[in-house]
Amino acid sequence: MSNSDELLIKIAGLVESERSNQMSLTVVTSGAVITGRLAPEAVWRERVSQVLADSEHLSAFSGTFVADQEPPPRGRRTPTHLHFHVARILQGTVGIPETGGMYRVAIKDVTAWTVGDFSYSDH
Repeated sequence: MSNSDELLIKIAGLVESERSNQMSLTVVTSGAVITGRLAPEAVWRERVSQVLADSEHLSAFSGTFVADQEPPPRGRRTPTHLHFHVARILQGTVGIPETGGMYRVAIKDVTAWTVGDFSYSDH
């Protein structure tokens, strides 16, 4: 049984309430380090849907991310996931993908976190 991180849930709740979509966060989950910006779930789903819609081979999955999506009343649902955009998985001194990706991480699986993200330099 995992303990909920109430502070992390509160941060996710503020992002979900659309008070901020610029919150940078770095988390450790299942041994992976993910760094990037958080987005409200609805915004994240729409962006993923757009990327899939533009793909010749994956466009059939696009509707899955936006279908039957009815937002809960504000302040009524406790977030269960973090939705990252412009995010990277840290691998040594490299962040992959270089351009940033879209990740969904269960809050219950986060074992450590810090505010802010990591930048990379070739120098």
